[in-house]
Amino acid sequence: MAMDASEIERMIKEGLPGAEVTIQDLRGDGDHYAATVVSAAFKGKSRVQQHQMVYAALQGKMGGQLHALMLTTTVPDNA
Repeated sequence: MAMDASEIERMIKEGLPGAEVTIQDLRGDGDHYAATVVSAAFKGKSRVQQHQMVYAALQGKMGGQLHALMLTTTVPDNA
């Protein structure tokens, strides 16, 4: 069962309060998404740590309901 883009966005925002999240369905199949996540919580964290934080927010859905997620993570300019 595929995940809806709005559900992915909601989960990331709940896990990373204050984050700006943009989700794009890459194939139109509800299985392959790209997410851009901008969060002050990423400050001082490596790219791997940032991605781990997003995966944690998805509560184990990666690899199951969510087949593929291309992540771009960054810290806001004002952080």
